Amino acid sequence: MFGELKIFSGNSNLPLAQEICKQAGVKLGECEIKKFSNDNIKVKYAESIRNKDVYIIQSSCTPVSDSIVELLIMTDAARHASAARVTVVCPYFPYARTDKKDEPRVSITARLMADLIQTAGADRVITMNLHSPQIQGFFRIPCDHLLAGKILCDFFSKQDLENCVVIAPDAGSSKLAGNYAIKLNLPLAILDKRRHDDSEHPTIHNVIGDVKNKKAIIFDDEIATGGSIFEVVKSLQQFDVKEITACCVHAVLSGNCISKLENSAVKRLVVTDTIFIPTEKRIPKITVVSVADLFASAITCTNSNRSISDLYFRF
Repeated sequence: MFGELKIFSGNSNLPLAQEICKQAGVKLGECEIKKFSNDNIKVKYAESIRNKDVYIIQSSCTPVSDSIVELLIMTDAARHASAARVTVVCPYFPYARTDKKDEPRVSITARLMADLIQTAGADRVITMNLHSPQIQGFFRIPCDHLLAGKILCDFFSKQDLENCVVIAPDAGSSKLAGNYAIKLNLPLAILDKRRHDDSEHPTIHNVIGDVKNKKAIIFDDEIATGGSIFEVVKSLQQFDVKEITACCVHAVLSGNCISKLENSAVKRLVVTDTIFIPTEKRIPKITVVSVADLFASAITCTNSNRSISDLYFRF
């Protein structure tokens, strides 16, 4: 045992942290986070955490740089306040797309984020649906990689799935989309998507599978500007798809993604709450499914030294 369980949250996604605490049966800890006029950030725990098992919930939400610095300072402050163990709970990991050196003179920033979190004093990390699973190996401390698949499948299993087909936006996502298709007992179609630059506007060349007159469910790990997903939607329309539902774990929804969504053929966008969605972006087309219970289970199991391996298989 690592002492009494204490859960704290940065400013990035306070509603998720509150729901995790509710599911875990723990009161959210008191922590003062102040930003000075010179943009410096101060963190002070408003209660003793000496010899406590501390969990810091902070997602990579806008403003991303502030969220990262807050997390690092909170981790360092907990270490210097003599916490018995410090676990970083990062539902949406920062810079997860930058996981390799795919062109000259660039940073492998996801590895840098892992190094910074460890240097700040984290003993363990809990995260969800990394863009590239190998990021888990960037850590030299335990990193629990949770998946939201079962939560999303449980949601869709309660919907009318007659004449539906699961869509993998590209070959790289076909394995994960295949898991969704198997769980929901639906056929799978794969799109031949090719990205030629950093413009976030890939092109679709072909569809592998039968989608004509079907109700399509597109599964992806995240939606940022929507360049990829809406290109997929346009392509599916050309192949006479009857209805389109999109689904992702991380709803970044940056740029003009919301206006694109409102004007698109997408009937519904189903997302999780790993990223906080402000009121102005919560349009009727968006349905939010919570991952709080899964994170609460991971936290309480870790605190009591119980295995969380069963949670890994919630693909």
